Amino acid sequence: MIASALQSLRLQRGDTLALAREAVAAAPRSAAAQLVEAVVLACSRDRRDFEAAGWAYARLCQLPMSERERTHAAALAAAIDGDLARACAVYERILDDEPADLLALWAAHILDYYLGNPERLRSRTSRVLQSWSPRAEGYHAVLSMHAFALQECGDYGAAEEMALRALELEPRDLRAQHALLHVHEMLGSAADGIRCAARHVEQWGADAGAGHHLWWHVALFMLALERQHAALAIYDLRLRQESLPELIDAAALLWRLRLARFDVGARFAALAESWAPFAEDAHCAFNDLHAMMAFAGAERWDLAQRLLGAQERRLARPGGANLDMTRLVGYPASRALLLFAQGNFKGAEALLRSLPPVAHRVGGSHAQRDVLALTRAAAMRRFSQGETHAIFAPRALAAA
Repeated sequence: MIASALQSLRLQRGDTLALAREAVAAAPRSAAAQLVEAVVLACSRDRRDFEAAGWAYARLCQLPMSERERTHAAALAAAIDGDLARACAVYERILDDEPADLLALWAAHILDYYLGNPERLRSRTSRVLQSWSPRAEGYHAVLSMHAFALQECGDYGAAEEMALRALELEPRDLRAQHALLHVHEMLGSAADGIRCAARHVEQWGADAGAGHHLWWHVALFMLALERQHAALAIYDLRLRQESLPELIDAAALLWRLRLARFDVGARFAALAESWAPFAEDAHCAFNDLHAMMAFAGAERWDLAQRLLGAQERRLARPGGANLDMTRLVGYPASRALLLFAQGNFKGAEALLRSLPPVAHRVGGSHAQRDVLALTRAAAMRRFSQGETHAIFAPRALAAA
């Protein structure tokens, strides 16, 4: 059963955590199974999963482990302590000894993505690829990770080449499909992006764990082509709101529609209710930004203030990667989004303009973080036009 969980990681398909837990239930004394469960939990942006990772780690430590599994446990301990950079350094040691360790590669890839370190993503996958045989199981996954890293570093031609090679080996690889969509997004080739998506969309079924996010990219292409109705239809029909990643995509899309002055009806109100249980997490600045989009978009000032209060309490506690993410980006950017929604465009623009050059360390991709630049540009336009309130004139569709 552990093989099924690892295959899920390779393809970015299915519910890896559920498969890992099935493996643990089938072999409760297996350190390998416990390790996969704990790592997947620790690499979640959801505070509840992250807290569960601590218990999974405690169970793991009660089991006999090989030397490499103990090193994995050390990386896991660092991640649970909030020191994601140290966790990545331990994973690097594992990969130096065993470049084919997919779990170490995947975990380091996720953590550096959270840290906003595309150069490390690229250097790691480039180095590991040199030790993999193209005939090895999972080679496509390393290619697709490398493709994502390349496009985050601006090497779009090489990224496309790597992603296409991965899909030749394994057409079901959602990570490779994702990398291709990013290439089209960053090149501004929305029509080509839609055509690319159309070639793969039949594979975004029930087992496509990241399928909702691929639909989010299609919605961005629709926005770029000024087809806002189509983007909103994707929101209604394709973007579920059952998990934190799905809520992030939903908030990011509705906020972009708001910036385009497109009427989304009552959708923000429903989305804010879905985000409400996360309002005081202050676990991940990237999450907080998207929660604030939902709260500010719905004009739920009560939830927005709860979020800011939680961030302020987080800033008073030392340690952890999220401290600097919140201090440098998460807190000022969340305040800016709130000011924008309240019609204080000058204040919103000033806060967004003041974000430091390391703002990318809030994590996520260029395509996701672009929302801050879009908000600043919208604030500048509205302030220059003398607007004083963020309520926009309806242009289109009311809520279904």
